[in-house]
Amino acid sequence: MRDFQKPGRSPAYGEHGMAATSHPLATLTALDVLRAGGKAVDAALAASAMLCVVEPHMTGVGGDCFALYAPAGGTGDGPVLALNGSGMAPAAATVDALRALGLDSIGPESPHAVTVPGAVDAWCRLQEEHGTRGLDELFAPAIRRAEEGYAIHPRVAYDWAKHYQRVCGDANARAVFGLDGRPPSPGDRHSQPALAATLRAITAQGRAGFYEGAVAEDMVDTLRGLGGLHTLDDFAAQRADWVTPIRTAYRDHEVYECPPNGQGLAALVILNILRGVPRFAELPPADRIHWLAEASKLAYHLRDTRFCDPRHGAVDVEGLLSDAMAERLRGAIDPQAAGPGIPPDGPEHRHTVYLCVVDRDGNAISFINSIFDLFGSTRMAPKSGVMLHNRGQSFRLDPAHPNAIAPRKRPLHTIIPGMLVKDGRAVMPFGVMGGQYQAVGHADLITGILDHGLDPQAAMDRPRSFAHAGILKMEATHDPALIADLRRRGHTVEITPDPLGGSQAIHIDHARGVLIGGSDPRKDGCAMGY
Repeated sequence: MRDFQKPGRSPAYGEHGMAATSHPLATLTALDVLRAGGKAVDAALAASAMLCVVEPHMTGVGGDCFALYAPAGGTGDGPVLALNGSGMAPAAATVDALRALGLDSIGPESPHAVTVPGAVDAWCRLQEEHGTRGLDELFAPAIRRAEEGYAIHPRVAYDWAKHYQRVCGDANARAVFGLDGRPPSPGDRHSQPALAATLRAITAQGRAGFYEGAVAEDMVDTLRGLGGLHTLDDFAAQRADWVTPIRTAYRDHEVYECPPNGQGLAALVILNILRGVPRFAELPPADRIHWLAEASKLAYHLRDTRFCDPRHGAVDVEGLLSDAMAERLRGAIDPQAAGPGIPPDGPEHRHTVYLCVVDRDGNAISFINSIFDLFGSTRMAPKSGVMLHNRGQSFRLDPAHPNAIAPRKRPLHTIIPGMLVKDGRAVMPFGVMGGQYQAVGHADLITGILDHGLDPQAAMDRPRSFAHAGILKMEATHDPALIADLRRRGHTVEITPDPLGGSQAIHIDHARGVLIGGSDPRKDGCAMGY
């Protein structure tokens, strides 16, 4: 139990249902759906639509999503289903075609960074197969806020102001996200009527309201006007896929992730390394941070050099998760000295939204939606109000690279939902926002809960660290003596000016019939149960 004389928040408790999101309006929306008899998938979709309105710099209908869904009774193939809702490159997108345009990489504002948005098709697939409420009912709160306006919350205002000049580079986006030529302050009101109309089109026509007709034409016209290779056929062809989740054992639990093209495999590799460290849970904090940093360097190197869309190249998931691989990687780590920093092979990424929901029947969903960079590509389709993501900048223009761009190929993804399972039943949907940090964040959150017995909120409240690109980033709340210890080991420590990531989780206590939720203090959100 936390010290009630210190700042902080208690975990949320509930018995009949719970939602945890990064924004209070989204959490309230999900809880309203649950209290009205909706299921976990219904509540997640309603919350996601709301987040597309109230956190427009982080997510949107023009982005991608992944989900792990654990029906209360399990499935014929195991306790967890995985949905890949990431978008594909246009059919005309090849390394040669982009090289012929004089490109050697794909920039964040380039139209070639925009893969076909996959989120809406994934939402429709989830609703059709596992939902119990229509999209018209589920999207109504988000449509109302988009039309009538909503109050900007503090963390949203902070991020918006920091990246305001970038979004102003596109005239269409500037017209929507500039408030009298300035970024909003907390409490200012904002609306997106064009986005509301697009959400209405989706509720009326399903996926066809987005991937066909006027909305699709607006997106294609915008992209082709910027030099993109997209066609209406590319949008019509977009489909989310049910895929087989991957997993590894940690302590007496199993951790489930979506398979590549996501980076969830890297989180599992990190956990495999840490689970074999002698008495890892009892090590001093500096030792644990050191091991996490060194394991992360190795796992991310594997990610950057081997992970890709498995439909376009083989990814040896079994080999990478083997005991032999974990032992080899663990043996390469010096417990007292930092190894070399490995340059990342991909763009920086910090932004997304994650949410999780558990309903009265015990159905649990772990759900993540993103437009990649803050404000995505900054390219807005003006008639539909769709802010287009830029996930395609993760593609390489080297034909020998596993993540080389190719027709209808999905790029390497950083967004990853997680699900903790014990004895064949889901016990915690969880996720960590923060782009590149996410795989490390999954490992850190799981070790806090399973190694140290922390509740989800306490595990999120701990100071964070992240070894990436030769720098060990550490939040300012770490003990100065601990930082000095890590520097003595050879780590190049940088106190990060921004918090590392954000997270949500709901622990399902089957024995007591209680739900215990946490929501990261680094964001505006909350967990609420009833």
